[in-house]
Amino acid sequence: MNLNKLFQKQGLGVMATASKDGAVNTAVYARPHVVDELTLVWGMTNGRTYRNISDNPQASFLFKASDPGFSGVRLALELVKTEESGPMLAKIKENADVTVGPGTGAAVTHAAWFSVTEVRPLI
Repeated sequence: MNLNKLFQKQGLGVMATASKDGAVNTAVYARPHVVDELTLVWGMTNGRTYRNISDNPQASFLFKASDPGFSGVRLALELVKTEESGPMLAKIKENADVTVGPGTGAAVTHAAWFSVTEVRPLI
């Protein structure tokens, strides 16, 4: 599956993480920045999702494209690194300001880089 092509579509994304104690969290997330077919980056605040991946690097992401039917993907992810500065974070902040609204990017404090460990169809 071509993730770069898929994530150019509008849609709804949900990221699932778990704390080190196993408490599960889900959150609506934007489409990722595609570095290559195995590396994706999301902007994050200091919320529960970020705290969870700091303790447990495993996550999953479900994306349902706005196309009719069930176009989308389920991804298993492993955190590679986080950045608190740099060009990727700056790009994410800028995109948040444009996509969500002015000033939104200021809340984004981390660029979280993930390796894709499994790609599965939506259904």
